[in-house]
Amino acid sequence: MSDAPFVDLSVHHQPADLSDRIALGFTKVLRFCADTFFAKRYGHRAIVLETVAAVPGMVGATLNHLKCLRRMEDDRGWIRTLMEEAENERMHLMTFIEVAKPTLFERLVILGVQWIFYLAFFTLYLVSGKTAHRVVGYFEEEAVISYTLYLQEIDEGRSPNRPAPAIARHYWKLADNATLRDVVLVVRADEAHHRDVNHGFADELAGRAPATKPAPYPEHAADIRMAA
Repeated sequence: MSDAPFVDLSVHHQPADLSDRIALGFTKVLRFCADTFFAKRYGHRAIVLETVAAVPGMVGATLNHLKCLRRMEDDRGWIRTLMEEAENERMHLMTFIEVAKPTLFERLVILGVQWIFYLAFFTLYLVSGKTAHRVVGYFEEEAVISYTLYLQEIDEGRSPNRPAPAIARHYWKLADNATLRDVVLVVRADEAHHRDVNHGFADELAGRAPATKPAPYPEHAADIRMAA
C-alpha cells in the first residue's frame, strides 16, 4: 500500500462529567488487564480483543433499530453506521486469526469474555447509551495506541512483517505484495474512525456538538466473501 491512511494520534476526549470519567476508568482497567495478560503479543491480543470489539456495534444497532420501530422515527443513519462498525471489527478478527493462530486456551477465553462483555454492554446501553458510546470511544483510543505500538514492533524487527493474508488484501483492496504492516495501518485507521464516530454519538446524546470529525475510512470491499 503506497500511502498510509491518515490517523490523528493526538485525539483524546477529555472527560466532561461523571459518566465520562466512569467510562475512561473502566477502559483503563481493561487496558491494564490486556497489557498484563498479553504483554507484547500483539497478534494474539488482537484476536481476543477484536472478538469483543465487534459486540458494541451490533448491540447499538439492535437497540436503536428497536427504539426507532417503537417510536416510529428515523434513525439518522446510526443503525447502518453501527452495523458497518460491527462487520468491520469482525473482519479485523478474521484477519488476525490468519496472522496469529489462536490457541485452544485463547479460544476458551474468547467464549467467556464475549458472553460477559455482551451482557454487560447490553445492560449498559439500556441504562445509558451515552456512556456506552463513550466507553467504545475510549476503547478505540486504546486500540489506536496498541496498533501504533504493533507498528513499532514490526518496524524495529521484533515482529515479522509477513505477507498480508488474502482475506485482508481482498477486504481492504490492498496490493498483491502487501504486508502485515500495511494491514496494521488500515486496521488502525478503522479504529480511529470508530473512535471519532462513537465519541460523536456520545456527544450528541449529551446534547453537545461532536468535538471531532470522523477520520476517513480505508476503502473496504463491497463483497467480503472469498472464493474457495
